[in-house]
Amino acid sequence: MILTGFEKIVEGRILAAQRKGEFDNLEGAGKPLEHEDLSRIPQELRLAYKILKNADCLPPEIELRNEIVRTEKLLEGMADEALRYRTLKKLNYLIMKLNMMRGGSTALEIPQHYEHKVVERLCGEKKK
Repeated sequence: MILTGFEKIVEGRILAAQRKGEFDNLEGAGKPLEHEDLSRIPQELRLAYKILKNADCLPPEIELRNEIVRTEKLLEGMADEALRYRTLKKLNYLIMKLNMMRGGSTALEIPQHYEHKVVERLCGEKKK
């Protein structure tokens, strides 16, 4: 194996640190490495994903997904009909926004779960 000048410098520094014992008491020493499954992330996005994850930052699509989940949970325990309706509108907007961010096939879109319930409720109230 032929090492470039930069690789030789790095290798030399690693060996020097090993001789000084700088790697002796590292966290997880002697344990197998935990490999994260990145198979669902496209190859060209994996480095960016790891950098964002290590910086404790989430991509906008994931933040939006998390907000959708929080809004759904909030909606479950809501009693006030007017507030439920506003929250439902917000949830459908968030889902629509996420679907538009993807820019792909509509077959992969998250359905607007509650739209039919709103329509049924509005239609039902008009009939009364």
